[in-house]
Amino acid sequence: MWSSTARFGRHLFAAILLGAALFVIFTVTFTGVVSVAFAAPATVTEVRFGERSKTLTRVVLDLSRKVHFSVFTLSDPYRVVVDLPEIAWDIPKIFSVAGVVKQFRYGLFKAGNSRLVLDVDSPVAVKKAFVLKSDTPSDGASGTRLVLDLEKVGKAAFLKAQKSRPRLPPVPSTQADTPPPTAPPPSSSAGDVALLPVVPSPGDLPPGTLRPLPKPGKRIIVLDPGHGGVDPGATGKSGRFEKVITLAMAKELKKKFEATGRYKVVLTRTRDIFIRLRGRLAKARQAQGDLFISLHADSIKNPSIRGLSVYTLSETASDKEAAALARSENKSDLIAGIDLTYETTEVTNILIDLAQRETMNLSAHFANLLITDFRRQVKVLHKTHRFAGFAVLKAPDIPSVLVELGYLSNAGEERLLRDPKYRGKLGAAIVMAVDKFFAWKDNLRRS
Repeated sequence: MWSSTARFGRHLFAAILLGAALFVIFTVTFTGVVSVAFAAPATVTEVRFGERSKTLTRVVLDLSRKVHFSVFTLSDPYRVVVDLPEIAWDIPKIFSVAGVVKQFRYGLFKAGNSRLVLDVDSPVAVKKAFVLKSDTPSDGASGTRLVLDLEKVGKAAFLKAQKSRPRLPPVPSTQADTPPPTAPPPSSSAGDVALLPVVPSPGDLPPGTLRPLPKPGKRIIVLDPGHGGVDPGATGKSGRFEKVITLAMAKELKKKFEATGRYKVVLTRTRDIFIRLRGRLAKARQAQGDLFISLHADSIKNPSIRGLSVYTLSETASDKEAAALARSENKSDLIAGIDLTYETTEVTNILIDLAQRETMNLSAHFANLLITDFRRQVKVLHKTHRFAGFAVLKAPDIPSVLVELGYLSNAGEERLLRDPKYRGKLGAAIVMAVDKFFAWKDNLRRS
C-alpha cells in the first residue's frame, strides 16, 4: 500500500513539473511575457557628445542592452527629446557637452517612461537615430549604443518638420507615480500631448478618482516635493539635486505630521518622477487638501547668500528675485520636454479672481506663522515673506505656500539641507506653525 502511494506521489509531482515546464515554454514562445516581465531594466552608463563638423553633433548613449526609443524636437526653447522605457541611470555627475548641445537632463518622466532632454542652441533636425552593438561595453557584458546625429537647420525647415509630426492622444496630468507591475512596453513619444483642462474641480473628476475622506477631525496636508524625474531642479556644489532634497524633506515631514495623530498627509510624488504643475494642483484638490506646502531649495548667482524664505501667490512680485524664481519654477513643464505649443494659459497666466482672495489671505497668515517659528530654529532671509506668480500655488480653494528651504548655491547651506537633523528642525517648525494655523481658523469659526 505504501509503495503504491509513493509511486502515485512521484507521478503526481512529475506531472506538475511537466505542466509547469510546458506553460513556461508556451508563454515564452508565443507571448514573450516571461522574458519581458522579469527582465531587469536597462541601464544608461554614459552619455557622450562629439562635434563631427560645424553643423553636425553626435550624441551617444551607452546602454546595458537594446531598448525601444523615440526622438522628437521642440521649440521655444529648442530641445531634442528622447523617450525610452523606464530605465536606470548610472552616469558620471561631471560631464561635458559639445556642438549644439548646451546642457541635458534625464530621469523618469512617468511610470514606464524615462526621458532624456537635450537643450540645443539652434534649430536642429535628427539626421540619424540608430542602435548598434557596443564594441567595448563597460561592464564586460554585451552592451548597446544609441546614436543620434543632430544637424543644424534653418528655422523654416525646423518648423515644417514640427508641423508634420503626428500628435498623440491626451494623457492624464494626474498620473500615478507608482511603477508598472511588469516591464514597460515599447515607449512612444509621450511628451507631445494634448492637455486636460486646468485643475479639475472634484465634481468634474471621473467616479472613483477622489481619495477616501479621512476620519472626522483629521486635517489633510498636501506636501509637494519640488521637481522630480527628468526635472532635477537646482544642483548643489556637491552635485546633489534639489529634487532629492525636497523628496527627503517631504517624507520626513510626513512622518512628523502623522505622528501627531491630527493629520492625514498626501505627497504629490513619492519617488523620483516628474509631475506636471497642473498635476500637482489636481492631486491637492482630489485629496481635498486643507493646506498645500510646496518644498524647494533653489540656486542663485551669489554663492554667499543663504537663508530660508516663504512665498505666497500674487499677480505682482514683491521683488526682482521673487519674480525670477517664479519664472524659473513655472518652466518645469518645459524643462521636462513637454510641448506647450497648444497649451492653454490657465495655469501659467496668474490672474487672481475674487474666489481666490480669501484663500490668499489665509495663505499669507499661514506664511507669517511659518516665518515666526522658522526664526526660532534656523537662519532666514531678511525679506522672508515674498510674493510672486507661482503656478503651483494657484489652487483657488486651498491655502498654499512655497517654502524655499535654502540655497544649494551656498556650500554651507547645502551641507545643512543634506543633514537629516537640520531637516528635522525645519520639520518641527512647520508642524508647529500648522498647529497654530488650524487653531486660529477654529477660533475664527467660533467667534
